[in-house]
Amino acid sequence: MVFMKIIIVLFFMAAFFFHQIAYAQEFVPNYNETLVPEYNLPKLLQFSNGEPILSIDDWNKHRSALKLNFAQQMYGVVPKHSIEMQVIEIVEHQNALNGLALQKQICLQLKQNDHSIMLNVLMLLPKTNKKVPVFLGYNFYGNHTTSNDSSIFITNNWVMNNPDLGINSNKAGSVSRGKLAYRWPFDEVIQRGYGMVTLYYGDVDPDFDDGFKNGIHALFGNERDSASWGSIAAWAMGLSAVMDYLADDANVDANKVAVFGHSRLGKAALWAGALDQRFAMVISNSSGCGGAAISRRQYGETLARINTRFPHWFASNFKKYNNNENALPFDQHQLLALIAPRPLYVASAVDDRWADPKGEFLSAVAASEVYRLHGLNGLPVNEMPKVHCPSMGAIAYHIREGKHDILWYDWQQYLNFADMHFR
Repeated sequence: MVFMKIIIVLFFMAAFFFHQIAYAQEFVPNYNETLVPEYNLPKLLQFSNGEPILSIDDWNKHRSALKLNFAQQMYGVVPKHSIEMQVIEIVEHQNALNGLALQKQICLQLKQNDHSIMLNVLMLLPKTNKKVPVFLGYNFYGNHTTSNDSSIFITNNWVMNNPDLGINSNKAGSVSRGKLAYRWPFDEVIQRGYGMVTLYYGDVDPDFDDGFKNGIHALFGNERDSASWGSIAAWAMGLSAVMDYLADDANVDANKVAVFGHSRLGKAALWAGALDQRFAMVISNSSGCGGAAISRRQYGETLARINTRFPHWFASNFKKYNNNENALPFDQHQLLALIAPRPLYVASAVDDRWADPKGEFLSAVAASEVYRLHGLNGLPVNEMPKVHCPSMGAIAYHIREGKHDILWYDWQQYLNFADMHFR
């Protein structure tokens, strides 16, 4: 009897072991260009019936259908809603950054029916009588991580654990204050005449799969289908909610708001820019799969991998394309094209192979076709630029040395790009 129990235990241990090997093998990323499969990108300037798109009016008609297709099959459809937004509190500091900037902390309440969420928005603006252009983007661990300023509020919402930042039990604390300030060069941006606006993305939707019962999804109840919105669409909606506020802020030039994001938040920035044309510029920093990179390349992170690790990011319909990328009715170059004719910046890093830098670049090249339809140059080059050699037209691209991160080098290019289009 004991022998049989041992055999059974060994059997299940072996089964588990081989399952883990199979799982690991299934998701071994491809980093070899010679193994990228042959593919044909969906045509940009062609209606679904095959007729050519010859004018901007034609494109605008097609744009609406394409945007709906992305929503239904990938990011998810946001329910019709009548969310109320109320400014609960504004705390101002007139001499932030050693007297260089005006700091505002705004508490926004989003409410529908009997449910509400609070968004804490941090703004740092040049001290001037003129309205200023601003960069708007999410941070990953709370506003307090962007600066050593002890007056910046600490979020009470769920935060991803990160021992390097001193975050445990999914709770933020003062130990992580300023730990990611290198990603937020407030002083330099202010001195260039721009403001920076940020909020913690988990205030909008905490980044874990709980069946969409928390964050902004909770305002809409539990009724969902295969086309219902995931977290990326929720984060995009949160960016538009902040834009609603910025449109009325006396210090902000609402016609010059650049929405930006890094990694998963770069995906959200792209989708927000595609949906909300009030964003005058869109910046994608290493957004990779589900962002700027072409899905059909199956290089680095793939649809199967992203849908398995982060099942809450997209609509359930998107899982149909796991290991089936050629069946996609679109690809990410078309997402980038939805931003035309507004300026678009796509950036990569050499060591960030997971995000497929070449796929991000090729996507920007392909999207240029729609910019040319609008009489703009799009991306000025067809060959991938050398490291630290940005190329800037209506679409810009650079690849820098280093890993998956957003660094001062990236910000230098974004500021130069903003000078080109906002000055």
